[in-house]
Amino acid sequence: MNIRFESLGLYLPSRTESTADIVSRLKIETPFDLSKITGIHSRHVADESESTLDLALNAARDCLQHSKYTAEELDCIISCSISRRLGERYHFEPTISLLLKNELGAQQALTFDLSNACAGMLTGVYVLESLIKSGAVTNGMVISGERNYAGSETAEREIDSIFHEQFASLTVGDAATAVILDDSAEENEGLDIVEMMTCAEPALLCLGMPSLETTGVALYTKNIKLHAANNLQLWPYMANKVFKQRGVQLDTAGYNFLIPHQIGLRFSQKSVEVIKAMLHVEPPEMLHCVEDCGNTSSTSHFVVLYQALQKGLVKKGDKLLLVPAASGVVTGCVSVTLGDLEVSA
Repeated sequence: MNIRFESLGLYLPSRTESTADIVSRLKIETPFDLSKITGIHSRHVADESESTLDLALNAARDCLQHSKYTAEELDCIISCSISRRLGERYHFEPTISLLLKNELGAQQALTFDLSNACAGMLTGVYVLESLIKSGAVTNGMVISGERNYAGSETAEREIDSIFHEQFASLTVGDAATAVILDDSAEENEGLDIVEMMTCAEPALLCLGMPSLETTGVALYTKNIKLHAANNLQLWPYMANKVFKQRGVQLDTAGYNFLIPHQIGLRFSQKSVEVIKAMLHVEPPEMLHCVEDCGNTSSTSHFVVLYQALQKGLVKKGDKLLLVPAASGVVTGCVSVTLGDLEVSA
């Protein structure tokens, strides 16, 4: 079987917030330029009236607009959101995937929610690919609506020191993305590697949870420890094993681009240096959207891919390597050759 990305969907809220404005509202003076360090100049922010479900529905409808499938023909819907805000409540039941099924009219679809931090959508791809290969379903949609900015608002209220563990929360933005997978008859497109790895030892270095100080959701990150050399070496170690099993190397596998998780440009630069040192190769050119979207958590790889298609940076036949970096700590290799994907202008 040749499982592919059949169509993509994206929704970005119209409102934006600049990093400079966010930092200006802190109670403390920062001795560093957060925008320069991260490369994040602005991010999209959902309106108060927009729930996690609303964001996801917009992305799902955009995805279906470019798909050969109707909602009624979907066999599976997997929701991978970290944020689950409906109204003023954090929502668990009924599942977001079931609500999406009902709103879209996808009455035959198997539904379930899957949460794996910022690796959520790529984990959804991992699971759905297996379901299609097993014959359990013939197609499906992986979707996530992320309303992350609430964590930034908590951080603005609570940060009282440059060493506060909520500083990473100031980098997040809101977005929703969706991707439909199916079995393609074309041999020159599709997924050829979908491998994920979890390393539990650093798991407590980045935690999303209710705030310990006020009401609201908060993200606590020990940035120095999380981005220490031993953790940055996890992906090259895994990638080396994955590529050796296939008899290739990162620089000979034919990749046009690499899409990292959108943490920040400095993190990407550090990752490149570690890859060079460990694998002795020059990694493919990296694609980013972090500059004007920030870290959109589980949706980030597909925000990058969608915008790269809009801009004509990637095209049919290009081979991409998507690399998650999530709390857990989760990393992986998702390798895909693009087919004829259409996106909205």
